[in-house]
Amino acid sequence: MKSEFTLAFNEVVEDKQLSKEVIMDALESAMVSAYRRAVNASSAQLIESKVDMDTGEVLIFAEKEVVEDVQNADTEVLLSEAQKVNPEAQLGDMVVVETTPDDFGRVAAQTARQVIQQRIREAEREIQLEYFEKQVGEIVSGVVQAVSGRSATIGLDKKAEGIMLRKDMIPRERLRVHDRIRCLIYEVKDSGRGPQIYLSRAHRNFLRRLLENEVPEIYHGVVEIRSIAREPGQRAKVAVSATQQGIDPVGACVGVRGVRIQAIVRELSDEKIDVIEWSNDAASFIAKAISPARVSGVYLSDSEGEGNTATVVVPEDQLSLAIGRDGQNARLAAKLTGWRIDIKSQVEAAGDSLNKLREDPAYAEMADRESEVMEKIDVMLEKKAEGRPLPPEDYDTMAKFIDRIEKRVEKKRREEDLEEKRRYEEALATVPELTFEINILDVDLKEHILFILQEGGIDTLGDLVLQMRLDSDKILAMNGIGPKSFEEIVELTDALRVIPGEMVEEEAVVQPAEEVSETPAEIEQEVEVVEAPQVEPETEAEPEAEVVTEEAPVEVKEEPKEEEKEEEEEFDKLFSYDARKYGYYKPEKVKPDVEEDETEKASKKKKRKKPRPTLDEPDEWDEW
Repeated sequence: MKSEFTLAFNEVVEDKQLSKEVIMDALESAMVSAYRRAVNASSAQLIESKVDMDTGEVLIFAEKEVVEDVQNADTEVLLSEAQKVNPEAQLGDMVVVETTPDDFGRVAAQTARQVIQQRIREAEREIQLEYFEKQVGEIVSGVVQAVSGRSATIGLDKKAEGIMLRKDMIPRERLRVHDRIRCLIYEVKDSGRGPQIYLSRAHRNFLRRLLENEVPEIYHGVVEIRSIAREPGQRAKVAVSATQQGIDPVGACVGVRGVRIQAIVRELSDEKIDVIEWSNDAASFIAKAISPARVSGVYLSDSEGEGNTATVVVPEDQLSLAIGRDGQNARLAAKLTGWRIDIKSQVEAAGDSLNKLREDPAYAEMADRESEVMEKIDVMLEKKAEGRPLPPEDYDTMAKFIDRIEKRVEKKRREEDLEEKRRYEEALATVPELTFEINILDVDLKEHILFILQEGGIDTLGDLVLQMRLDSDKILAMNGIGPKSFEEIVELTDALRVIPGEMVEEEAVVQPAEEVSETPAEIEQEVEVVEAPQVEPETEAEPEAEVVTEEAPVEVKEEPKEEEKEEEEEFDKLFSYDARKYGYYKPEKVKPDVEEDETEKASKKKKRKKPRPTLDEPDEWDEW
């Protein structure tokens, strides 16, 4: 049969929803604290407690000094008693012995109650913190416990309490005590009083979780939520897309007769929700985001100063609907798409297009072509200014005119982008690839220059060379780069240049060069052999030394030019290299034509057979 202590212990464990180890640690710690208070023990003294689960008996063990004569029973023990615990104990040693006071159970029950409660509360807080930290970003259900002007207290699981600030409540929603509501946990903080759990019903992720709960296709990943824009209590826009073909993402979210979306609307206190199909085409996506207004045209503009801007042209009767109350519809569409949206009526857009044609010189040619239409548009605008109505045909003409002008602007912008891309690719082709692997701090420049370049976003040598090719003024404009430093950078980057056309040429040139293995003397001799037919000797007795004349080098340079013209016509000679670039010249041996003179043949043979002079004939060396 279980003792009363065991029954009480199990009841506490079940009530507090804590483990037995946690309750036992709290109980033992409370017994130690109660003993220290009872005997006024020092905090430096080691004291332990043990609780018998069967009988509920509490034992206290304290560390005491072994002495011959006990003066203070709380800190000293006789040698004989100490040797019962530790036979090897000697005088002056410290020994842990049992020192449970008489009637300690009743005293401990009175003095340790607060300590036990404090330890249990700390254990509860740790469990609550660990549990709710895993629930961040999820929807939880709770009961409203208190409502004030600044916040509301919501009771949650694990006997925890959450806080919902006024900014996290849905405007005009009235919370009543004891109402059960659902909310999103968006932050959990640890504090001395326990975990602070912040709840929200106005967060856009609250709408995301509600859609996941109500729409099985979203939960299973068949339909994906791309973006959400929300103004709590008033209106929200949700962009969705299907990950599988044949699935209607908007229909899946709305449900049959709007059953699914109506359940979410009721949860959000009748907040209007527009479900829009996401599109990869920005213009089409923006046109859908402006719904329920009808859009005539969407024209995109991407500039560094203004960012992504979309000009949306709508019919005049749709302008107020497209903008919405206090600009709400346009504001939500801009948040949903990530574009800055400028909404214009057809009349306003037509006036802007006319001003572009008349004032911008870039549209002069187009203005000549559209001169007749411009006159018609002027008449239409005058009628609108006077308040007279226009027939539908005039609005169609105006819409087509705006479309032509705006598309011309887009085309011009695309051409500029292509030109910028071409310049970038040309500059990148002149930068050696290995330079992008060299850290900017390893470059041979002054240290302070390297740090300035690194702070400017240039991490590698290749980035520096590329920036100098594209726009060197940005480097010069960096704070700390002076004219002298800029000249050093220019010298460094100019030396690192690759000409794309020469890369192919080099490969075609270097490969035949490896086959040349003849000595300079042989090359020299062959040069003379080719030159001989070009010199017309007056007599056969003329000294052969005169064959090598001052004009010979000129003739040697002219002869390859004629051969190069012939090589352009012959495919097999296109890859022959020009030896003049490498310091020597080896022309191809030209086979003599059939009609070659006998005199020239004889002179060639004579040239080849000419003996080299010996050391004993100095006169011959002079002639040579």
